[in-house]
This record gives sequence, structure tokens and C-alpha cells, in this order.
Amino acid sequence: MIDIKLIRKDPAAIEAKLKTKDSQISLASIVELDHRIREIKTKVEQLKASRNAASQKIGEYKRTGKDATELMQQVATSADEIQALDNELAQLEPRFIDELSRIPNIPMDDIKVSEDPKDNVVIKEFGKKRDFDFPFKNHVELNERLQLFDFKRGAKLAGSGWPVYRNLGARLEWALINYMLETQIKNGFMQWMPPALVRRDIVFSSGQLPKFENQQFKINDDEYHLYLIPTAEVPLNGLHADEILSEDELPLKYTAYTPCFRREAGAAGSQERGLIRMHQFNKVEMFCFTKPEDSAKTFEFMLSSAEEILQGLGMHYRNALLVTGDMSFAAARTVDIEVWLPGQNRYYEVSSVSNCTDYQSRRANIRFRKKDDKPEFVHTLNGSGLATSRLMVALLENNQNPDGSIDIPPVLHKYLAGITKLVPVC
Repeated sequence: MIDIKLIRKDPAAIEAKLKTKDSQISLASIVELDHRIREIKTKVEQLKASRNAASQKIGEYKRTGKDATELMQQVATSADEIQALDNELAQLEPRFIDELSRIPNIPMDDIKVSEDPKDNVVIKEFGKKRDFDFPFKNHVELNERLQLFDFKRGAKLAGSGWPVYRNLGARLEWALINYMLETQIKNGFMQWMPPALVRRDIVFSSGQLPKFENQQFKINDDEYHLYLIPTAEVPLNGLHADEILSEDELPLKYTAYTPCFRREAGAAGSQERGLIRMHQFNKVEMFCFTKPEDSAKTFEFMLSSAEEILQGLGMHYRNALLVTGDMSFAAARTVDIEVWLPGQNRYYEVSSVSNCTDYQSRRANIRFRKKDDKPEFVHTLNGSGLATSRLMVALLENNQNPDGSIDIPPVLHKYLAGITKLVPVC
């Protein structure tokens, strides 16, 4: 969450920055609640101090034989006032936390202001679009003869948006995952294998709740109240919840492969068939905890680590610095890495690298201590390293041959027992 001290200092300026992300944002209610809560707490402290002083006098009066009736009535009245104020506080504080938790992170000052993703700033391109000299096919058409995925049986099992990978499709997916993990480990990331189901507070601490409640898959019965993770960012962020790390531990660089579950699929048009948008997909995640002064450097490192994977695969891609209105809820700065998909005639994101500053660490209460100094919140950063489904589409569509076969990038050969080409089976 945002540091409430920033809002108290200059609510108009903070609201103006937040409106560049969401023009509907208003801090009026939060400011009012914060003022009333602090007013109550001050009043309660004053009443308790007066009550304590009166109680001491009552004791003195009783020892000396003086009448303490008036003082005792004063203490009783104070107790009633304190109870009433405590009851009001018990109602206001949850409202305050809820409203503050629905406010996104503040964009960094150098981010372009716009709500239109078309205004995202391309800051780098690698390679070039392939110039086909034959009528190319999209991955769904290629799959008709390659038989890598079974969309009909996936729908039979779980409905649309849940494809089944089969035979060499499954092996190629696993090869991509292994290649990506191997790259991240080489680059100094520690591998984790977190659970795919986590508690509500863990999802909340990453910024997914309460705003995106309707995008989550969850189990809610008499025994379990758990959420399927939308990304490994969620459990990796939660690993150090309520901990104070030492300065010497930082930065912590973590990676994890997990399936990811999101309700956002389903509204896809004809251009987003197949693997483009799904309820479940595979992803290798990068997640870092850093000191605030190191987060910008860590951001660039994570970006280069994701790019290394695409470069190894020989992919044409571009990096886009997202405008304020296109960034994720918890991010202060985001660069999307987008690959070109010929079958869709557009670029699609395969990695999103974000600096979330201290937004998530405040929600999760993750701090670090510099020697004997007061603990301060870490900065958290996350990035896909990478998401496989659209990467699979890019690999198939950009490496296709006139006969419908697919050339497999050399970096994947060792994971496929030397298979170098996918050949149509029908």
C-alpha cells in the first residue's frame, strides 16, 4: 500500500499522480477517515491520561479519608467515552485499510502519462520480423497437422480456455521451461517450488486483492479458503511476510516455475484463439527483494535476464515502457517485452518486468535493517522469465517452413533428446 504519510503531506499532489493511472481515483474519503482515526486516538490518549490521574487521586483521597465520589464519577464517565470511541475506531480502521488497499502504487515521475496502451514507448527492438516467401499459417492451423495441442479434449475436460498439451507439444513446453529455469539459475536466481494454492492474506499482500477478487480462482468450503495463484509472484512475495531481513541478505533473487490461473480468458476474439489467452498457463517467474537504492539497478538486471532467453531462442522482440494507465496495480514502473506473432499480425507480451517499490512490502510487512538503524521496507520487483504460451506461439509461427514443419531453436535441442524439427504427423 501507499505510505499514508505521503498522502498526509500533500494529498492533492498524490491524487493527481494516481489519477494518471485511474482517472476515477479520489483520496477524499481516505483523508477524512485518516483524520478522524487520528483524532479519536488522540482523544482516547487524553482521556486515558485524565482517567489515570483521577485514579491516582482517588487512591490518595481514600487513604486520607476525603470524599472521592466526584472523581469516581469522572473515571466512570471517561471509561464510557473511551469505550464509545474504541467502538467507533473498530469500525473505521477496517474501512480505512480497505479503501487504502484499493489505491494503486504511484507511478514514477518519468513515466509517460496516458490511459491508452497505444502510447506505450518502445525503448528497444531486437532482431527483425521474418519476411515469409510463402503463405504462413497461425499456430492453430499449424497444429492441425503437428498435433501438439488438443483444444477439443481440453474443452471436454474443463471448458474453453484450458488446452491440453500432447506428445511433442508437451515435451517442447517442458523444454522451454527447463531452458528458462537454467538461464535464471545461471544468472544467480535461487529456485523455489511454491504451492499453487495460497491463503487470502498472501494474495492480498501482492496487490491482487481486494480489487481483483473477480479475476481469481478459489476454493471456499468448510475446510479450505484458498486461492489458485495467478502468478508465482504471489507466493514468492509472501515468503518473507512479517520478516525483518538483514542488509547483508539483500538483494534476494528468486525464480520459480508454476502453472498460473486467471479468469481473464474467455472474451477472446477470432484473433486470440488457441494458446493466446487461457485460464491456465505456465510461467517462470523472477522475483527480487532489494534495498530501495538498488531497485533501479535490479530492474535492469531482471530485464536483461528475460531478454537473454529470447535472444537465445533467436526471437524478434521489442521492449515497451508502459504508460501510467497501462501499468499493473502494484507497479511504479513496468517494461513489457513483446514478441511478434505473424499469425495475429501484432506483438504480444511474453514478459512484464515491474518495480513495485515498497508497495507490496508494506502490505506484507517485509522490512530490512541497516546495522542498528530502524527497520525500513524493502523494494520488491517481479518479472516473467518467461510466460510460455505466447512464447510457444511465437516459436511455432516464426520458425515454420512451407511444408508445415517447425525448426526448433538449437538451445532447446538438448532438452528434446536431439530432436531438431517438428514434423507434421497427418
